[in-house]
Amino acid sequence: MFSYDFHIHSALSPCGSMDMTPGNIVNMAKLLEIDAIAVTDHNTIGNAEAVMKAGKSIGVSVVPGMEVETSEGVHVLTLYPNMERAREVSNFVYSRLPDIENKPEIFGIQAYMDENDNIIDYEKKLLISSASISISELFYIVNEAGGLFSPAHVDRDSYSVLSNLGFIPEDIPVEWIEVSKNVEDLEAYLSIRPDLKKYKILRNSDAHYLESMPGQKNFLELNSVDELFNK
Repeated sequence: MFSYDFHIHSALSPCGSMDMTPGNIVNMAKLLEIDAIAVTDHNTIGNAEAVMKAGKSIGVSVVPGMEVETSEGVHVLTLYPNMERAREVSNFVYSRLPDIENKPEIFGIQAYMDENDNIIDYEKKLLISSASISISELFYIVNEAGGLFSPAHVDRDSYSVLSNLGFIPEDIPVEWIEVSKNVEDLEAYLSIRPDLKKYKILRNSDAHYLESMPGQKNFLELNSVDELFNK
């Protein structure tokens, strides 16, 4: 069993605070005694490797991931067994984003950082856009990469598969779903959504600010992070 938070945004997400640097993220996780985290920026894994390196230096396990927005406007949390697989999917998702230039004064800064919290570049394409990939197409892409596919914050009224589609598509064998940290009593939530009981459920912070990382600690009854992924 280990504690986790698999939905954290870095300063590469335009809606993320500039305080969400690799060092700050992993040190906050260490302070909170979280065993494993994932950095899941919008439609990119661009800062994941830097956070992984920062985490390794202090004993925090970091999983590469990203939060993909599908053509239906649905947010999907995706996690990967290694950077090679993550990069393949990230490059494909990036190629399916519209060519809209980010306006930092409106949307926020999109900063690439190294493991020492230095800004090394800025992403010019706006990352908070819908990729021209359907939720079903994305499922098979992530599955082929050996990753974990989890419709994000299904309890929310926006950008969730239930708010936008009203259901989880039956043509894809979804195993995991995510609820937001707003679901403090999971058993009570499932009592009003019994249709979701068949899924394995993650509950994450979806932190865009350091102060959003603390909260109810979540655990997985697994021996290691590796058990999350397809072989």
